[in-house]
Amino acid sequence: MDKEERKIINQGQEDEMEIYGYNLSRWKLAIVSLGVICSGGFLLLLLYWMPEWRVKATCVRAAIKDCEVVLLRTTDEFKMWFCAKIRILSLETYPVSSPKSMSNKLSNGHAVCLLENPTEENRHRISKYSQTESQQIRYFTHHSVKYFWNDTIHNFDFLKGLDEGVSCTSIYEKHSAGLTKGMHAYRKLLYGVNEIAVKVPSVFKLLIKEVLNPFYIFQLFSVILWSTDEYYYYALAIVVMSIVSIVSSLYSIRKQYVMLHDMVATHSTVRVSVCRVNEEIEEIFSTDLVPGDVMVIPLNGTIMPCDAVLINGTCIVNESMLTGESVPVTKTNLPNPSVDVKGIGDELYNPETHKRHTLFCGTTVIQTRFYTGELVKAIVVRTGFSTSKGQLVRSILYPKPTDFKLYRDAYLFLLCLVAVAGIGFIYTIINSILNEVQVGVIIIESLDIITITVPPALPAAMTAGIVYAQRRLKKIGIFCISPQRINICGQLNLVCFDKTGTLTEDGLDLWGIQRVENARFLSPEENVCNEMLVKSQFVACMATCHSLTKIEGVLSGDPLDLKMFEAIGWILEEATEEETALHNRIMPTVVRPPKQLLPESTPAGNQEMELFELPAIYEIGIVRQFPFSSALQRMSVVARVLGDRKMDAYMKGAPEAIAGLCKPETVPVDFQNVLEDFTKQGFRVIALAHRKLESKLTWHKVQNISRDAIENNMDFMGLIIMQNKLKQETPAVLEDLHKANIRTVMVTGDSMLTAVSVARDCGMILPQDKVIIAEALPPKDGKVAKINWHYADSLTQCSHPSAIDPEAIPVKLVHDSLEDLQMTRYHFAMNGKSFSVILEHFQDLVPKLMLHGTVFARMAPDQKTQLIEALQNVDYFVGMCGDGANDCGALKRAHGGISLSELEASVASPFTSKTPSISCVPNLIREGRAALITSFCVFKFMALYSIIQYFSVTLLYSILSNLGDFQFLFIDLAIILVVVFTMSLNPAWKELVAQRPPSGLISGALLFSVLSQIIICIGFQSLGFFWVKQQPWYEVWHPKSDACNTTGSGFWNSSHVDNETELDEHNIQNYENTTVFFISSFQYLIVAIAFSKGKPFRQPCYKNYFFVFSVIFLYIFILFIMLYPVASVDQVLQIVCVPYQWRVTMLIIVLVNAFVSITVEESVDRWGKCCLPWALGCRKKTPKAKYMYLAQELLVDPEWPPKPQTTTEAKALVKGNGSCQIITIT
Repeated sequence: MDKEERKIINQGQEDEMEIYGYNLSRWKLAIVSLGVICSGGFLLLLLYWMPEWRVKATCVRAAIKDCEVVLLRTTDEFKMWFCAKIRILSLETYPVSSPKSMSNKLSNGHAVCLLENPTEENRHRISKYSQTESQQIRYFTHHSVKYFWNDTIHNFDFLKGLDEGVSCTSIYEKHSAGLTKGMHAYRKLLYGVNEIAVKVPSVFKLLIKEVLNPFYIFQLFSVILWSTDEYYYYALAIVVMSIVSIVSSLYSIRKQYVMLHDMVATHSTVRVSVCRVNEEIEEIFSTDLVPGDVMVIPLNGTIMPCDAVLINGTCIVNESMLTGESVPVTKTNLPNPSVDVKGIGDELYNPETHKRHTLFCGTTVIQTRFYTGELVKAIVVRTGFSTSKGQLVRSILYPKPTDFKLYRDAYLFLLCLVAVAGIGFIYTIINSILNEVQVGVIIIESLDIITITVPPALPAAMTAGIVYAQRRLKKIGIFCISPQRINICGQLNLVCFDKTGTLTEDGLDLWGIQRVENARFLSPEENVCNEMLVKSQFVACMATCHSLTKIEGVLSGDPLDLKMFEAIGWILEEATEEETALHNRIMPTVVRPPKQLLPESTPAGNQEMELFELPAIYEIGIVRQFPFSSALQRMSVVARVLGDRKMDAYMKGAPEAIAGLCKPETVPVDFQNVLEDFTKQGFRVIALAHRKLESKLTWHKVQNISRDAIENNMDFMGLIIMQNKLKQETPAVLEDLHKANIRTVMVTGDSMLTAVSVARDCGMILPQDKVIIAEALPPKDGKVAKINWHYADSLTQCSHPSAIDPEAIPVKLVHDSLEDLQMTRYHFAMNGKSFSVILEHFQDLVPKLMLHGTVFARMAPDQKTQLIEALQNVDYFVGMCGDGANDCGALKRAHGGISLSELEASVASPFTSKTPSISCVPNLIREGRAALITSFCVFKFMALYSIIQYFSVTLLYSILSNLGDFQFLFIDLAIILVVVFTMSLNPAWKELVAQRPPSGLISGALLFSVLSQIIICIGFQSLGFFWVKQQPWYEVWHPKSDACNTTGSGFWNSSHVDNETELDEHNIQNYENTTVFFISSFQYLIVAIAFSKGKPFRQPCYKNYFFVFSVIFLYIFILFIMLYPVASVDQVLQIVCVPYQWRVTMLIIVLVNAFVSITVEESVDRWGKCCLPWALGCRKKTPKAKYMYLAQELLVDPEWPPKPQTTTEAKALVKGNGSCQIITIT
């Protein structure tokens, strides 16, 4: 049964889960209720914390189809459990028609097409979701997504919109007319309200959730225990501390909810116009929108309340909310394959592939372009949490837990403390029984030892360092939406950089153009803005082939397009409605040269016939635009010169892509060499092409033609050469990272040779380093996939393999330190296509290439994400720095993603830098390292604090004594809290160092440090405890004891006159207690100083003025009350009078303790790494990180790196293995 009933939902996706069915069991419920009563409610708490136990304890297994409760478990490494209740959606509440006619209106749910034809097939679709007779659909909600029962696949599945399984043809044929009112009401029933509801929980709800945290329950238990033992003050202090902690936590959680609510509420209810089947326009609230509705985009723009695909008109959209990129984007209508001559009717619509035609939820439509009498329309494809914005909000509401070694080790550390507490618990019980102590006292004292060992201030102490780091980051303009990641940033050892706008200046400068005439390159020209070229096709292409638009009179759009358009000095005008009518309804945008550039009109006789027919004004109208596509690496437009009969097609894009679409006879023979010369110098090269279109192509045909019909058989016109300058700070920042042993990788959408050139210029690849280009080819015509290896500098000599200099083959350098292994002198470079082929067919080569891959060119957004994953798979801690535009996936996937966006809250990445400079990367790593070391310091200090106090109490229990209420209070509040919150204030060290902080608490040096301090503290406490008993004046203390008289000094008595009248029930006042209290109080301060590490990750301790001041003040205060007792202080702290020479002896014990502690800690720091393995007799271990282990292996691999002009082939017919062989081709 188990095997049958374990199903998977969201298979192959990030949120894949196993699903199990359960039904409520009454007898189990009765037993659990009894258990809850017997355990005083503790069992209920346990079941609240553990959903899996809760379901298994109260339910029995059942078939998923008929169950009442589902238990879900994520399939990732966290294996988290969730449970959800099955609900019933009754379709009988549907007001319009009978079940039979309803069936054709229900979407198919699996690959939802939302079909509307009442066919037999569609009638059958109702049963996919519902129990046919009752017309009821079973569903459950998990993380704001509804999962409906689907009879076809016998599993639950979430309801999809028009974003899956719908062809572009059917979008036009079946969905463009709109919905009937009945159909709309029916879909609304299924899809629910179109809103991204971020409910701000009430303070009471949040309070209950926060208070039921296991830690606060433990604190509540501690407070009750202390109250029964009359430790009221300390209990009250903990209550106050907990209340402050809960209130601050509630405030920050609620603030985040409110911020998120405000962020999504901007579009929650706006009025929108939708088209119904009979072409009437109905105005409804945006919350009533459903997939399939045809929405009218208003002329003055709007904030999109859903994801919709444009079927009519053009929109200018600001997508900064999603991408962090504030450059307006032009969206055009989805090509209609059925109208196209070469119609590709079977192409499926996908919001990602067709993002240039999709308006995403939450983005702002600034302006719309339309043609006279036609509305700008878009079909709703996704609503609510299914939209791109909804998915973003879900990822913020339900984040994946951060898997970091520090946190895993923290739990192990707590378990160790619990084990220590267990030993103390047993010891206390045995000791009390032997001393015939009352049962009540035994219970209280033995439980008390547990509350001492697990420190109540631990969570607050741990978050302090991160909060301070976040505040420091904010000061330098780095905003953080995921504070837990600051610690992880301290571990980064590889950073990926986007090129354009990140390493280089955002804007490109036009260096010049190189035109082609008669298939030959002319010499490069600098000035494009001249009379000679004004009417050339080359300039016409530069004037029309772009996505620029005017927003409030200012030209805006892609920076590259802007530079290109500014270079020719033309004027762009958005035509008004009247002008559009004048131009036969064809020209929404017009470009024309300034009058001074046009040649003066000459008599008709001297002109060609064609020019004579031209009107006096020369202007070009842009009829249709095919936006730039990163997958196709090009954009094109259809334009018409005013007065011309034929239209022109212009195209620009990556030279390789453009040349491939041109007539071969128009492409110069030396095209490849000229292109290579420019790209090697680091220029960004764009190619232009043109062709005259047939006169039969009317405006209406052009509006619906596919881009493939236009983009072929072109004439190659030449190259535009753009210069992309390095940002001033780039080389220095990269040098800092290299010095700190942090690898740098370039991931760009630009061409390979340009990227390699920029990598050399900025110091990512050093002058003497070799670059090996991996060119992978997919399987073709029965041949297996293969990789050709070229050496970048010898690419031009490919035809003469014998000419390769043996010096070109890189040398492997053997390093003493494993950390330097990545610094060997060769780098791999590849483009996005090769990367995909290698991922698919050469899986065993991927780790090796990741070890030395430095340049990844022509990478699509999803390939960037795959690269980050591949690097993480070999155990790199990966940072990603990009401008946010097409790096969203990679920024989210990296351990530390930094978006260089000016928007403070770019929700696409955990970190956002307000200044668009990569200098934020070393700053973030420095702060991360400081926060990480602070966490270690605090953890070590808290461990020592609990062990010192635990040992003090255990020693005193042996004589049936304890620390006094105010002694506990003084230690916990005055010493511990002050020290913990000030020791976290050390700022980060001013520069990055090559040394890396440890990644976990459980490392040899760290454990040795903690254990040595524990032994030292226990030793000196025991020394004081047992030595005081050996003193000649020592006796078991009673109210009339007066050891001070031995000094012959009279004033000691005065401080203890009152003691005689008080009875000490708990036996607090005695010589042992006073000795242990003073020695332990100093020990807390000694370990705080010993553990407060400065260089190389944090500023030295003495620069943390608050910490220095606090420690000095506490030292002086404790010294003062020890050497010169004050009657009132002694009375409050329940300290007894001891002779002066014993006070001096205690001071000597403390000084020796301080000297030993600090010396040992310094020695561990200095020699721990090298001496510990030797002392423990360990052999040199295999490195833990895969990349380091791999680097060791590759040092002795004779086949690596591949030799120049060799080919690696994938072994045929070995599926999923990806093994390969190297064949040398001579």
